[in-house]
Amino acid sequence: MHAGFILLIIVLYFAVLMLISYLTGRKGSDNDAFFRANRSSKWYVVAVAMVGTSISGVTFVSVPGMVRGLDMTYMQMVLGFFFGYLVIAYVLLPLYYRLNLVSIYGYLGQRYGRKSYKTGAWFFLISKIGVAATRLYLAVSILQFLVFDAWNVPFFVTTSVIIFIIWLYSHRSGIKTIIWTDWLQTLFFFTALVLIVWHVASELKLDFGGMVSTIARDPHSRIFVFDDWAGTQNFFKQFFSGVFITIVMTGLDQGMMQKNLTIKSLKDARKNMLSYGFAFIPVNLLFLSLGVLLLLYAGQNQIVLPEVSDNILPYIISEYLGSGVLAIFIIGITATAFASADSALTALTTSFCVDIMAMSDSGGDKTLEKKNVAIRHKVHIAMSVAFGLVIVGIYAIGSDSILTALYKLVSYTYGPLLGLYFCGLYTKLRPVDKWVPYVAVASPILCFVIEIGMKQLFQYTVGYELLLMNGGFTALGLWLLSGKGHSFADNSAADSASLRSR
Repeated sequence: MHAGFILLIIVLYFAVLMLISYLTGRKGSDNDAFFRANRSSKWYVVAVAMVGTSISGVTFVSVPGMVRGLDMTYMQMVLGFFFGYLVIAYVLLPLYYRLNLVSIYGYLGQRYGRKSYKTGAWFFLISKIGVAATRLYLAVSILQFLVFDAWNVPFFVTTSVIIFIIWLYSHRSGIKTIIWTDWLQTLFFFTALVLIVWHVASELKLDFGGMVSTIARDPHSRIFVFDDWAGTQNFFKQFFSGVFITIVMTGLDQGMMQKNLTIKSLKDARKNMLSYGFAFIPVNLLFLSLGVLLLLYAGQNQIVLPEVSDNILPYIISEYLGSGVLAIFIIGITATAFASADSALTALTTSFCVDIMAMSDSGGDKTLEKKNVAIRHKVHIAMSVAFGLVIVGIYAIGSDSILTALYKLVSYTYGPLLGLYFCGLYTKLRPVDKWVPYVAVASPILCFVIEIGMKQLFQYTVGYELLLMNGGFTALGLWLLSGKGHSFADNSAADSASLRSR
């Protein structure tokens, strides 16, 4: 009964997304609509949409599950997130708007040169495919477990169908459609979260006041850890990692900033960033509170929980809380999964077209615009295929905590971007452009060697501070490559003019 019921929910949900795609796509499906939504988005709509994009199915499942082993210490990182959003709002957004960028990596071309520009874009493409696939993998695996395993449908087929659905409603108008579908999906996931919390609290016979006091008294409500310097949950490690993870995963991520750049003015884009950043605090606190309530519910009913923390919420909902709550959960997890994945596919397509293929504005030339749109469609399909292959690869490897794996991946792949932007914004270094790609590749390799060495020699577990280390090595490499005789004028004038035109 569960499988057919869930499938019906997904079909109805998909129908709603297709309706939105039709309504937004009929007014324009050219590249300007796909890449920048014709710069006509309202900041408050984008703010809501970005919450859904950032939360993802990973947060929906992993954050409540991590309470069992790590209590509510994740809030230390969430507090750091907010300060990261301040940096984006007052440092990066003004830069992107001043340069009138379609892809944010165009800045690297103007600051360092063409090789640096391509390096930044390739690191984003690799990072985004990995991060977005990791996020979507969890949602796909849950749907596989709850629905498609019962019908002996292979995981590969399930993944392919879901990615095809995302491609189908996003391929015409891209970010113009995504903003509205993500806006709706954010409302769906947040409503689902609130209803699940309320239902579990009701099962425990707690009203709102009783729920708050019960959670506050629970040993798992611990948030701050100021000792244990060798562990990964120390406050300073978590807080500053949160700051820089936000800067790289939002401020240096084409997928997230593409939504901001659809807003007409910097002033409104800043409103979006600040309101969106602040919303992360109560939303994540609610996820962690749900984790505490689930552990209390399991203890009260003598439920043996799964060994894998990410399976705690799906297991309790599917086995103990009834079809109504299961339907709410499926809507929530589907909404977060689609909101994250559709933005990623659009951003990957945009970056590849603009940064790698050097696709320029058609300038009103209808023949060129038609050719560019045809190329964009092909790239969008290719990115969808690559996305699916990575998800299947993650399925073959497996992971106990997807959220931990995701942040570790970010530390390795976004670190070079952090170093490039830091030196570009806060130093006058002029590295030799042709050597920058080697520095960007060498830094993560060096970090990996150090991580292994610290663990074996000193029993020190390198956590999210790996991102700062990676960015630092990149910055050091750029400094070593800088010479007094090199200047920006060494880069071709044609390259600079081309980048400024985008």
